[in-house]
Amino acid sequence: MDLKLQAFDGKAKGNVSVSDVLFDSEYNEALIHQIVTAHLAGARAGTHAQKTRSEVRGGGRKPFAQKGTGRARAGTIRSPLWRGGGTTFASKNRDYSQKVNRKMYRKAMCSILSELRRKDALVILDSIELAEPKTKALLAKIEKLGLSNALLVTDTVNPNLELAARNVYKIHACDVAQLDPVSLLRFEKVVMTEASVRKLEESLA
Repeated sequence: MDLKLQAFDGKAKGNVSVSDVLFDSEYNEALIHQIVTAHLAGARAGTHAQKTRSEVRGGGRKPFAQKGTGRARAGTIRSPLWRGGGTTFASKNRDYSQKVNRKMYRKAMCSILSELRRKDALVILDSIELAEPKTKALLAKIEKLGLSNALLVTDTVNPNLELAARNVYKIHACDVAQLDPVSLLRFEKVVMTEASVRKLEESLA
């Protein structure tokens, strides 16, 4: 299929032929939800930790006699019922990541890109170049494209572009290797270079 190709200043540059697999797949909401959930789960640190009654220091001696004191029996001062005691159901370090099959991930990414194309939320440029890492220069070019909330995707790491976009909340720049389903869904528009589309076709199609 053919999609419109533009320059970074907003001028039309004709059409570009793209893969039907990448930009004309069915929308699979259930699969996308599963992939997004797995991606967000994998980002969790999982470093929370509490101590059980056996791990809290002290409490080895019985605090008072079993009978005759009038108090409820107690075997340790580190009981979860006591102040300074352990936690009943203590949380431990854990890995929240979920297994995602490669074919599922590819199909979900194709589904997202196809839906972006159907909703006219995808913009393809011949190139995205900045002479210097200036936010003002980037915003001037973004305005010519009529964008205010966009993800800029290049084929390789572009230091000038990433530095220029770093201080703008609604603009983010990344290369194809860093692209993920959450980023594609987070922004109103996704701006890709022709070279980045070719790279995606090699990895996903």
